[in-house]
Amino acid sequence: MDFELVAKQALSLSAKERARLAQELLDSIDNLAPHEVEALWLDEAERRATEIDSGAAALISGEEIMEKARALLK
Repeated sequence: MDFELVAKQALSLSAKERARLAQELLDSIDNLAPHEVEALWLDEAERRATEIDSGAAALISGEEIMEKARALLK
């Protein structure tokens, strides 16, 4: 199944149908087996590590995050 074709077809649906499809897709993720969830998290960790290693991701220090959080809470 071609992702691009499915995505194009899905985007041609009405807003109500897209919302229903989105909900069904999200619900299907909730029913994954633990090993499937673990595999998805490992894929995500690898993707993020690659972004960091290549310089594509901007790193923010923990101190800077805390400063921004405190400023938002004031």
